[in-house]
Amino acid sequence: MKQRVLTAVIGLIIFIPFIVYGDWPFILVIGLLATVGLSELFQMKNITLFSFPAMLSFVLLWIGFIDLFIYSFLVNLPINLTELALLAAFTLLAYIVLVKNHVTYSDMAFILLSFIYVGVGFATVIETRLLGLDYILFAFLIIWFTDTGAYLIGRSIGKRKLWPEISPKKTIAGFNGGIASAVIIALIFEMFNPLYDNMIIVILIAILGSILAQLGDLVESALKRTYGVKDSGRILPGHGGILDRFDSLIFMLPFLHFLQFL
Repeated sequence: MKQRVLTAVIGLIIFIPFIVYGDWPFILVIGLLATVGLSELFQMKNITLFSFPAMLSFVLLWIGFIDLFIYSFLVNLPINLTELALLAAFTLLAYIVLVKNHVTYSDMAFILLSFIYVGVGFATVIETRLLGLDYILFAFLIIWFTDTGAYLIGRSIGKRKLWPEISPKKTIAGFNGGIASAVIIALIFEMFNPLYDNMIIVILIAILGSILAQLGDLVESALKRTYGVKDSGRILPGHGGILDRFDSLIFMLPFLHFLQFL
């Protein structure tokens, strides 16, 4: 537990200055996190990181982030992650033919979906920061208080399991406690730093954001159970991998952007 707390404190000390400063240092850090996160998914399925499909994914991922970097200086390139995903899809299909089915369609589908999941997820983290510091802090607060509320309330009064086949420790009480905690911190944040027109919108964003954040955590748990790993990686002592720490954020933000809440 001490190792986990120490890692979290050190991580915050390192990460917060990048969040506050924004611009290219933040984009660079998020790009590195996305690269590690994508490699964690490939390693779960025993996909060689230096294989052509994996390297193609890394290259296209960075093309997308370079575009966001240039956009931060108000010079936007005609490239987006959707187009890159389509390019990756057809290239991977051609690769299956070129290697005469030595790799499977399911492997290529896994690589493509991993690219979309990680690429779009972390790209929306950058897009949220480009909207302003307040928006990314608002998103982080929803996730932090969702996690904290779910843990404390679930541990105190949680009886009924939420989804024991995927995450045995999560409870229904903890799930609801996470939502309540997110709503409380969102309302407090809005009182001191207004972002939206009225409190009803803030409450809806907090509820939806908390549900999506907890669903993102369950998605990561389901992936790990499917591929028989305890953590997505070992880069963070006591915390596992990058995806173990950012799964809620990269799952929540694309939905909020799609619904134009951020």
